[in-house]
Amino acid sequence: MASLLSMQSFTRRKSGSVKLIHLTSALGINKRNYSSKKGSSTEYLHQSVVPSMHYQKSLPRLPIPKLEDTVKRYLAAQRPLLDVDQFRTTEKLAKDFQNGVGKQLHEELVAQDKKNMHTSYISGPWFDMYLSARESVVLNFNPFMSFNPDPKTEYNDQLVRATNMVCSAVRFMKTLRAGLLEPEVFHLNPAKSDTDGFKRFIRWVPSSLSWYGAYMVNAYPLDMSQYFRLFNSTRIPKSGRDELFTDEKAQHLLVMRKGNMYVFDIVDRDGNLVKPAEIQSHLNYILSDLTPAPAFPLGVLTSENRDVWAGMREKLTAAGNVEDLRIVDSALFCLSLDDESMRDHIQISHNMLHGDGCNRWYDKSFSIILTKDGQAAINFEHSWGDGVAVLRFQNEIFKDTTEQPLVHPGSAAAAVDSASAVRRLQFNLDRELENGIKNAKENFDSAVSKLTIDAMEFKKGGKEKLKKSKLSPDAIAQLAFQMGFLRQYGQTVATYESCSTAAFKHGRTETIRPATIHTERCSRAFVCQPGQHSVGQLQAMLSECSKYHGQLTKEAAMGQGFDRHLFALRYLAYSKNQALHSLYTDPAYAAINHNILSTSTLTSPAVNLGGFAPVVPDGFGVGYGVHDDWIGCNVSSYPARNVHEFLQCVYKSLEDIFTVLEGKTLG
Repeated sequence: MASLLSMQSFTRRKSGSVKLIHLTSALGINKRNYSSKKGSSTEYLHQSVVPSMHYQKSLPRLPIPKLEDTVKRYLAAQRPLLDVDQFRTTEKLAKDFQNGVGKQLHEELVAQDKKNMHTSYISGPWFDMYLSARESVVLNFNPFMSFNPDPKTEYNDQLVRATNMVCSAVRFMKTLRAGLLEPEVFHLNPAKSDTDGFKRFIRWVPSSLSWYGAYMVNAYPLDMSQYFRLFNSTRIPKSGRDELFTDEKAQHLLVMRKGNMYVFDIVDRDGNLVKPAEIQSHLNYILSDLTPAPAFPLGVLTSENRDVWAGMREKLTAAGNVEDLRIVDSALFCLSLDDESMRDHIQISHNMLHGDGCNRWYDKSFSIILTKDGQAAINFEHSWGDGVAVLRFQNEIFKDTTEQPLVHPGSAAAAVDSASAVRRLQFNLDRELENGIKNAKENFDSAVSKLTIDAMEFKKGGKEKLKKSKLSPDAIAQLAFQMGFLRQYGQTVATYESCSTAAFKHGRTETIRPATIHTERCSRAFVCQPGQHSVGQLQAMLSECSKYHGQLTKEAAMGQGFDRHLFALRYLAYSKNQALHSLYTDPAYAAINHNILSTSTLTSPAVNLGGFAPVVPDGFGVGYGVHDDWIGCNVSSYPARNVHEFLQCVYKSLEDIFTVLEGKTLG
């Protein structure tokens, strides 16, 4: 898979990232509402009138763009990155591709797609791309999203919060598996579609037609095919290509503390949630356990290069650890209880993104991490799915634990024998395995020591002011990154913004390319020639950037970008052992896929911070959120870039933009 993996620069971690649903800005949707009948029992979060997977059969299929549109969009994205001669060469190669090999590949892709009506043209290649990647999942793929603190301070106690989160997670799982979880739907006109009357009507419309019924009232159901992998799932390392494993029968939780691994059942024989007081008692037992940290913590192996880890796993199996590994793989999810308290949000970001490598099992579909002072986050493995399912889970868990907590400060733990209910896993290790763990820890420490994270809060304006000026908040945030980078480094570089295509069956993501001829022109006007343009001219440029970004966003959300199409055509050529067309070997193609600015936005009432590492050694990983009256950024870099300076440049750019919007000239 070597030639496929050379595409890592654009597919790495950000490819399906936490840029959760750009459909909101694409379709002008401001909120989702999961209103439903509350479950009377403690078993379910709610009981949806419409079955969870009701829309799945009738979801529209992800369209394959026309080849000429893809080439046109590709060239438009290349224009701000190339000089005149480079662009002429790239244009010639792209047209040659369009009229020759590309045309044949496109026809084959369309024919193949027609034979596979049950899925999307990107789904198989995308799984393959992730699972064939050999780099460590840490920093390269797994992102994190941290929870806001519980508004009731006393509920942020580590034991209380951990117990409530485990209970809510089981309730979510049970609600999902019983088909009672409210389907994921964007409502353009909630007054019509998000009503009990409409839900009672649509539940009787056959699944094969239900999407059309929702569409008639301006509601857009989203693909939920990834949800089943949330629980009891793990990425298993294999030589050359990993596998995804799911065992829905397992009833236990994996808990990690000090690098030790514990398991106990959180679902009973009848499939019901174990009594919350018992779960609290078992977690308390683990938090009180005096067993020292192991000299060779097994979890750090999951941070290794995938082929190295696959080899180590075979040795673990040969050493008699088959059963315990299966227990880890099949656990509902991983709960990591950390003994440290957090100083600030920079430490939270480092801890939740990578931690110390010992108290994590990075291969689990997701882990809930809880620090000593009750800071909580989700770190998730990316191959099985995108942020859509994880954010939904996080939103529901936050809502449930804050509104209907099942244990309380001062709640008495159950009088149960936790010592016999909780089992600490003990693995057989030989000298070779011990050396492998030691090497993995050294590699991990070396990798994370190079990562710097910094954050910025711009308090002089946000969504409200931008919307009053008829500007897209996302477009202006993206423009500030372009201006900031130009201010710092004097150039425009390849930029990646992930966009969900979950409005389609087995949709994954598409790329928005925020570096455009409009942002380049506007950035140069603001940064290099501030005195040469009137306020009116600068405002007009801002408006032009916003309009064009809005168009790119809509196209991407509708599956009409160029990145996935070119990726699929390349994948098809590779699978046929066909020589790659020179479009793909053009240095300009490599450069646009070497994403120096990798960006992802996230705002949710549940989420405090989101973050990830850069996808290239000389890049920035930019997590950001545009709130009503402020804009926040959480940015990472390696030594090749200065993240502190970058944030100062972004801050100055935002200041300039808001100054111009107020009708004032730039100083």
